[in-house]
Amino acid sequence: MTFPIVNGSNLLREKLTLPQDFAGKYNLLFIAFQQWHQEEVNTWIPLAESCEAQFPGLVYYELPTIRALNAFSKFFINEGMRAGIPNPKSRERTITLYLDKDEFRSALDLGDEEHIFALLIDRQGEELWRARGPHSQSSEAELLEVLNRLFLKEQ
Repeated sequence: MTFPIVNGSNLLREKLTLPQDFAGKYNLLFIAFQQWHQEEVNTWIPLAESCEAQFPGLVYYELPTIRALNAFSKFFINEGMRAGIPNPKSRERTITLYLDKDEFRSALDLGDEEHIFALLIDRQGEELWRARGPHSQSSEAELLEVLNRLFLKEQ
């Protein structure tokens, strides 16, 4: 799978085109579709922070994915999220996508919106790994295996 070209804004109000504006050589994405999905995303954050420290060139992002809305509704939602996330680094790595969710899910073969999806992609948007739902030991082991293999090849 290849990450589709989409536009979004982070919580610092910077407009971004993805995947080209992802900063990492490798990017770990947490795609959430429902407000309660933040709980599932949060289960991954300690591992994501650890991986970022361990693997130079890896950056993680949170991608709240919401159906296309009018400007007023977007402003209301974005400012609500900004108020709840005071940390500038967290605001930078939280990129809200307002789009046709069915089309987006189809492009990435994300079957449903019942849980989050965690994806590892390269700079070109090519998918290297995926998991669905909250952090688990087996998903962590798979991700670390892929990252170790990728970074071992570079040395």
